[in-house]
Amino acid sequence: MKSRRPWAYGAAALIAIGGIGALAAYGLKGAKRSGNEQVPEPSKAVDLDRYLGHWFEFARYENRFERNCEAVTANYARREDGLISVINACREGSLTGRYRSAEGRAKVVPGSNGTKLKVSFFGPFYVGDYWILDHADDYSWSIVGEPTGRYLWILTREARPSAELRRTLLVRAAALGYDTTMLRETQHD
Repeated sequence: MKSRRPWAYGAAALIAIGGIGALAAYGLKGAKRSGNEQVPEPSKAVDLDRYLGHWFEFARYENRFERNCEAVTANYARREDGLISVINACREGSLTGRYRSAEGRAKVVPGSNGTKLKVSFFGPFYVGDYWILDHADDYSWSIVGEPTGRYLWILTREARPSAELRRTLLVRAAALGYDTTMLRETQHD
């Protein structure tokens, strides 16, 4: 089933910002079904200066633009023009597979307390929604989604989070209304 929202294709890419790492440059079709029919509004303000930096994708909803991706990372940094640079990367097929990346930019949605970003990987249009739905107080993990519930990324600052943190993140995603059985854990070195 194709998405009825053309912007969702770019949005998915964005989300990689968070993890996430979305690699939209390698495919434009989104996930087939929603894992959350009622995505909550982000409720916890985000200090973007603390959020920026290097993230590892712990788990994601499978999607076409990250198909066969392992060792997925996302890097966010402030640009001189006030926007945020987004670099999502992965290894194709295995931890030693071909490296690929997608570069984009994001801007904060006014009035969102830093919780919502609009992302662009293609041209001048900011069509991707990137919602920081939950995060650790120390910014050691983040749960990222978008309004349709078709995409979900769980990001951590460590490549291999502890078993306790993994369980905690799955419980938190479920509390946000997400079907955690749809999550695919990402391999890292």
